[in-house]
Amino acid sequence: MIFALFTAFSLGLLYFISAIPMATIAGAPLWAATAVAWLGYSAGGGVIILFGTPLRAWLFKKLHLSIQPDDKKIFWRMWKRYGALGIGFIAPVTIGPEVAALILLSLGEKPQKILSSIALGAVPWALGFALIIKLGFYVITPS
Repeated sequence: MIFALFTAFSLGLLYFISAIPMATIAGAPLWAATAVAWLGYSAGGGVIILFGTPLRAWLFKKLHLSIQPDDKKIFWRMWKRYGALGIGFIAPVTIGPEVAALILLSLGEKPQKILSSIALGAVPWALGFALIIKLGFYVITPS
């Protein structure tokens, strides 16, 4: 069970979409896999916020990201229309918490708002993935 929860946390930190199914397959209860994957995902954003500016500058240079608004890119449109919560909502299935935190930091958002946006944005996805897994197990389980 410890390995399964470690899997949920680690994958939540790195690749959220696979965290809940893999932890469940590894033997974690669905509710625990969901909670720990969400916690790992939120921690990913927290780490970036903690190390802030130097890490942001290095990653922006490494990934060739632009901080200039570009209406052709979905993240800029989301931020203009929905703010930090919009980016926090699409991040779990697109760029992840680390890049979302970097983008929001570069836009001048406050760290507390960034972390809450990332954490709240992942809740519907975590619950949705858990529901899909639960329904999948229900369909697969013999009568």
